[in-house]
Formats: sequence, structure tokens, C-alpha cells
Amino acid sequence: MVEVWAPRQERVRLRRPGQEDVALHAAADGWWRADVELADGDEYGFVLGDTESVRPDPRSRRQPRGVHAASAWYDPASFPWTDAGWTGRQLAGGLIYELHLGTFTPEGTLDAAIERFDHLVELGVTHIELLPVNAFNGTHNWGYDGVLWYAVQETYGGPASYQRFVDAAHAAGLAVIQDVVYNHLGPSGNYLPEFGPYLRDGSRNAWGDSLNLDEQAVRAFIVENAMMWLRDYHVDGLRLDAVHALHESGAQPVHILQEIAEGADALSAHVGRPLTLIAESDLNDPVMFLPREAGGYGLAAQWSDDWHHAVHVALTGETVGYYEDFADPQALPKVWTSGFYHDGSYSSFRERDHGKPVPASAASWRLVTYAQDHDQIGNRAAGDRLSATLSTDRLAIAAVLTLTAPGTPMLFMGEEWGALTPWQFFTSHPEPELAEATAKGRIAEFVKMGWDESIVPLPNDPATFERSKLDWDEREQGEHGRLLDLYRSLARLRRERSELTDPRAGSRDAEVVLDKPGRRYILRRGDARVLVNLSDEPWEVPGGDVWIATRQPEPVGEMLRLAPESAIVVG
Repeated sequence: MVEVWAPRQERVRLRRPGQEDVALHAAADGWWRADVELADGDEYGFVLGDTESVRPDPRSRRQPRGVHAASAWYDPASFPWTDAGWTGRQLAGGLIYELHLGTFTPEGTLDAAIERFDHLVELGVTHIELLPVNAFNGTHNWGYDGVLWYAVQETYGGPASYQRFVDAAHAAGLAVIQDVVYNHLGPSGNYLPEFGPYLRDGSRNAWGDSLNLDEQAVRAFIVENAMMWLRDYHVDGLRLDAVHALHESGAQPVHILQEIAEGADALSAHVGRPLTLIAESDLNDPVMFLPREAGGYGLAAQWSDDWHHAVHVALTGETVGYYEDFADPQALPKVWTSGFYHDGSYSSFRERDHGKPVPASAASWRLVTYAQDHDQIGNRAAGDRLSATLSTDRLAIAAVLTLTAPGTPMLFMGEEWGALTPWQFFTSHPEPELAEATAKGRIAEFVKMGWDESIVPLPNDPATFERSKLDWDEREQGEHGRLLDLYRSLARLRRERSELTDPRAGSRDAEVVLDKPGRRYILRRGDARVLVNLSDEPWEVPGGDVWIATRQPEPVGEMLRLAPESAIVVG
């Protein structure tokens, strides 16, 4: 049976190469159906109304010749899975590794990424988080311009390669979290409005037209897509992009995020392993991860930009734009103890009060915390990592803060060795006018913020993409090797010491010491103390068992003297 939702059309035909068109018959609620069986690899598309243009299936699983061409039938049930014994991984106590397939390896494919699993396992990673893999126009971009959400981008290897990736990850003991985008569609290849009212008229967010979440068929399209990744591709979780841009009128009985969460929980009970949903939200509202019994949506966790901003300002001193509020010396202690910095406090960037407090009863692992991620690097003018401006000593402090934090730590690919390659904003729009508009818009945005436009790379220049690929030869060299060893040791320590995964609010407190130039932090988790000296003078602190140190402290009687620009974890 072939079917498609196309309430805007009065005629729909199925077209296949070398065969006569088949007319679909109208069914209820805008659906069109035909009793046709397709075999694996069969190309097909829909011809709408009286036109002769072929449109891909909105639920296409494969686009072998790009998003403007016909779809190809793919049956995910045909894959020979070997992960029957996989029981999954809970997020609590985990370590997430965020990666972009196109730049993680020289080849930029799913199969090539499998060859790097040994590195991730040795590092101590438990969850791989993939940037979006849904089909987009062109050969490479970040993935957030997808237009066919059910298809795996062909340049990454397509759906069979994706299944091989997940199967191999499970064999290596690694869970897979897939980043999905339900708040907008890309600018090229989006034919959904020709089929039906997928988009909300007159409503836009920062990236494009909003999805019409008042239409039940559109909601089902989104929820079923989420279930597809979890069910058909054995994915262990989803990272839901920019959920604050999911605009609802309130006419539906539950929020779309709750609807997805309810479906994931039901599927989790059936398959017998945890299925984790993580929101990216700038609302600072714990409704995302509070249980439904307490009025929340029931997701597992959400990203915490507040943690990133507090750490970034402490390490770099940068206080421009949204970093301004985090110049507060108490910013890092507050996010350490309370989760959100803006929990109802005034945000100068937004020019209003922002956020709500995280309840003390909420487990700390429900906030995903990081010193770097794809957005916070790639949305800088030059796509520069912390390694472009910080010393190895300060990068080592970033490692300590990230892997001892109360939240669930996340690393961005290459961070673990202080990769020097940038991660820039890149596109491969085949349309010259779209490439030009993207470049002009990006330059104008950075000029408005005071950046020098000469350092903004052209997104559609192939060199921008090539520069952003990891250089794996750096990994064991000199200071890179030292940093990598530190990350491995910190991840091991986190597994060995229960203090560093204790989720209870009462198990942690923090303070900042400002009696010397530069900042010094005393961060506690149970009996563990994380001591950070970001000043240019030594600092004497009460002694203890040194579990890990970026630079070995000097014993001074019963005290320890921390070198400038160093951090230790003491039991």
C-alpha cells in the first residue's frame, strides 16, 4: 500500500520509471492511497494535480539522487540487526560526545565514523550524539536545513549505513542520540506545502516558517518521525532542536513535546531499554524535564547554555552580547549549585526577567552541560574553538570543570585533545542566489554585533567545509596528547567516584574567592572538592587526597599550594 497526505490536491498520481502512472484514490482526512507494492530500491514519486513534476515522498526513507528527485523505497526491517542483547544506557552517569558526520572523519561517512569507535570507548564516552542526518539539498551542511525528515542523507551513506552505525555502536557499548529538527525546514527542496498545510501561515521563527502544530496530521508526521528513529533504527535517544521555536496555539490537549515523550515512554516499555529525549531550549524552564505527574513534559533532560556561558566567561573573560550577565563572579557558583543562572533574574541580553528555578528535587544530570558545542563554536564569526585563544593550562581547567560538573557532561568532537581545526558555518547550496543570500545575511549579522567582516568565512566556499574537518594526526602530539590523557583520566575518575555522579542538590555547593587578581573557585560535590585557580598567583588551600591535577600542587605543611592557571580534584 502506497499512501500520502495531500489535502491540498484534487488529483495525485504515483510515478515510477518505465511504468504507467497509477492514480491514487482519495480517502478520509486528506489521505490518498493506492494498492501498489514497492520493492527495495524502486524509485517513485508523486505527481500532484495537473502538473507533470515529480515530487519526493514526504516520508521518503531514501533520496539517492537528491531531495529534488524521486524517492527510493527502503524497508528498514530488512536490516540484519545483531544487537538483540543491547539493554541500552541511562543518561544518568553518562558522557555525551557530539559529532558531525561530515567533519568527524576525512571521508565524512557513517561507515568511516565506525572506525573511530575505539577512540570514543577509550575516552569514556557512553552516548554519541549525531548532528542531524535528515536529507538536505547539496552535499554538506550542518544538517539543520533538512527537508525530508524520514530520509538519511545519501552523502553520509543512506539508511542502511545508518543502521550499520547504530548496530556497531551498540556492539561497542555506545548509545546513539540523534539530533532532530521539528521547528523549521530548509530553504531548498521543501515541497511539503504543495501536499498540505504543513506550515503555519504568517508565522515564522528565526530559521523559517513555523510548523503548523494545530493540524493533527502534521503533529502525527512529527511524532511518527521521532518513533521511526527509536523503533526502526534502534536509536537510544533524540536531541530535539530549539524546542522554544515550536509554536502552538494551545488548542491541542497536550504539548507536542509531551506527545513525543509519551510515545517514547510507551516504546521504551515495549523494547525494554531506556529511550532518552533531550530538549534544546532557551526558555530556562524546568517544565521540559519535570515528570508529567508534576506538570512537566516528561523529557529526560535539556541542554544548559547557562552552564556554557558561565564557564566561557570564567575561562576567557569575554563579556560581549549574551555573555554580559555572566561577568558576575557568582555565575559559575550559581550554575554549579542551582542549574540555571537566569531563574527569574534579569537578563540584559533579553532586556527582561528570564527563566524559572530548577526544583531542588530535580536530579542534576537532567541538565546537559558543556564548555563547547557545535552552536557555541560554529556561530562565532570565525568558528574558533577555545583552543584558538586559550593556553593548554586553561583548556585543562575547562576539562576539569566539564567532567566534574553536576550535570551530564558533553564534549564536542576534538575538544578532548584541544583540536586546532575551526568548526565553521558551511553550506553547499547548488543555487547561487541562495549561497549569496546566506553569505550576505551571515556577514551582516556579525557586523551588527561588532565583528570584523573580513574574518567571516564564506559558507558555500568548499574550503570552509574542508577547514572544519578534524585533524586526527594532532591527537597524540605534544600538548594535545597531554590534554587527551587528562580527559581520559577525568572520565575514569567520574566513573570511579560516586561523588562526581551524585544527582542530589544537597550534595554540592560552591564559592568564588576574589581576594587576589583573577578568580578562584571552590566547588564541592559531597566529600570531593574541585579547586580552580584562574589567577596568576599561587593559592594555598587545605590539603587532602589529590585525585587528579592539571599541574601537581606543592605540599606546604597541611596545605597545598596550587600553581597559577591550574585545577585539582581533592577527596
